[in-house]
Amino acid sequence: MSLAAYQSVRRLSEAPRDTEHRLMGQITGEMITARDARKQGAELAEPLHRNREMWNIFSADCTSPGNELPHELRASIISLALWVNRFSSEVIAGRESIEDLIEVNRSVMEGLAAQRLVKA
Repeated sequence: MSLAAYQSVRRLSEAPRDTEHRLMGQITGEMITARDARKQGAELAEPLHRNREMWNIFSADCTSPGNELPHELRASIISLALWVNRFSSEVIAGRESIEDLIEVNRSVMEGLAAQRLVKA
């Protein structure tokens, strides 16, 4: 089976929280790689842009009518997405470190992982 076929089957059978965890892990890994390479300013644009996109998607999903997450959790995700957007601009400007964005993603990933264990 080709890698593309395997990935397609995995996407069809993967639970939404698993997909979110995997995506967040990939993007967080990109930010860690950029940090470890000591990239700064505009050199961080690509991983920060992908992180912003991911958080914007999470935020938009929280506003969709069929979202079954508790209201408080949806509000928290939207607030985090707004913070990520603003803070990313500060990182690109060199006023803040990418480390805080990495830590936020790691914390959310830990929550998603814990949720998967509870359901198993």
